[in-house]
Amino acid sequence: MQDELTAVLERLELDRDGSTQRLFEFLRIPSVSADPAHTGEVARAARWVCDELRQVGLNAVVKPTAGHPMVVATHEGPPGYDGPRILYYGHYDVQPADPVALWKSGPFDPVLVDGPRGKRIVARGAADDKGQVMSFIEAFRGWIKSHGTLPCAVTVLLEGEEESGSENLEPFLKSHTAELAADLCVVSDTGMWDMQTPAITTRLRGLVYVEITIHGPDKDLHSGLYGGAVANPINVLASILASLHDGTRRVTLPGFYDDVEEVSPSVLAQWKALGFDDAEFLAGAGMADDFGEIGRSNMERTWSRPTCDVNGIYGGYMGKGAKTVIASHATAKVSFRLVAAQDPRKVIHSIETFVRERLPEGCRADFTEFGANPAFHVSEKSLYLGAAERALARVYGKPAVLIGSGGSIPAVGAISRILGAPSILMGFGLEDDCVHSPNEKFELGCFEGAKRSHAALLFEVGQMRR
Repeated sequence: MQDELTAVLERLELDRDGSTQRLFEFLRIPSVSADPAHTGEVARAARWVCDELRQVGLNAVVKPTAGHPMVVATHEGPPGYDGPRILYYGHYDVQPADPVALWKSGPFDPVLVDGPRGKRIVARGAADDKGQVMSFIEAFRGWIKSHGTLPCAVTVLLEGEEESGSENLEPFLKSHTAELAADLCVVSDTGMWDMQTPAITTRLRGLVYVEITIHGPDKDLHSGLYGGAVANPINVLASILASLHDGTRRVTLPGFYDDVEEVSPSVLAQWKALGFDDAEFLAGAGMADDFGEIGRSNMERTWSRPTCDVNGIYGGYMGKGAKTVIASHATAKVSFRLVAAQDPRKVIHSIETFVRERLPEGCRADFTEFGANPAFHVSEKSLYLGAAERALARVYGKPAVLIGSGGSIPAVGAISRILGAPSILMGFGLEDDCVHSPNEKFELGCFEGAKRSHAALLFEVGQMRR
């Protein structure tokens, strides 16, 4: 059975130039989903990648939505296959190229240039996410060219709105649940630890984002006439926000940590062995000293611990010069990054209760909800995680590290919630890929490793018979 994979890897090696040229063709399409002027190009990118999947050997179709279209493709695996089905999720849309003047080459004119790690592909979408999407399409190509089939059943879902909010993703998932049913979802829109060290992102923090407005007097008041006699909404809001953390910089909402799971000692040891450079991390933010939950490393704080941050605060007179008023209301935008088993609805209820319990007589609070997404976590005991680990070890000759991310990928939560499919985040980008910035790039070595890794993952899943 191992010889089957060897033949695929050899074919991928022989077709290196062809796969790079196909990626270049994909990158030339300016599929900027956020700009209505590029609507036609987004549709063209959908048709292009759909045609490519058909040429590889999958049944593929472009499906309309209320916004940009989805691309869905399927392959049933070898005759009589009765093992797991993989749902591959990715996106074919890209960020705007602005500011174009800062690009060293045309953002939609891909080039192969020399870099400190060898050749690199420079273009908008090179790493996010066209290069990573093409890596698993090329893996499909290698298998079907070598053996006439894929080793397991596969469904592909590519959206065209990831960079502009994924407004139509959840409705599409709900209306195509049966068609998209799978045992696991593979997402390649994340990164490696470094070019020689593969990684699987097993943790993404969830997000609760609320706007809090404290109302007091029915109009702005002269602070000389009313100061000290009526509640000042700005003072009230500031006091409440200040009380959201204690002296150890932990969040003070009752029950906030009840569902937080500790990272296992083995994973913590793995993180420590990565040699994370705290000084370099802080320097990237223009800081020399860290500030966070006492007793936790910066890796723990950003990958596995929940947080609360005030993202904006305003009220009263904000213009130039002086105007001594007591504002009628004050507003703050507050976000909570959640981990593991924390329930977003529980956190929203808790913050609303916390605020209302601290309001003085005569004041009231309004709340506007901007997001409530749960965290993502893959169990270390997951059979599919084990398959991904084996696949990466075959290609890189060393174990993959299990890393976290402080950010969120809403699509992962939606796929889990609606389709019931656990996700494996097996990405191949690097920290310096300039994603969303001028001169975005994807290392050619990362592209090659990604193709080989997806080929190996298909092999591993194909061995997992029911």
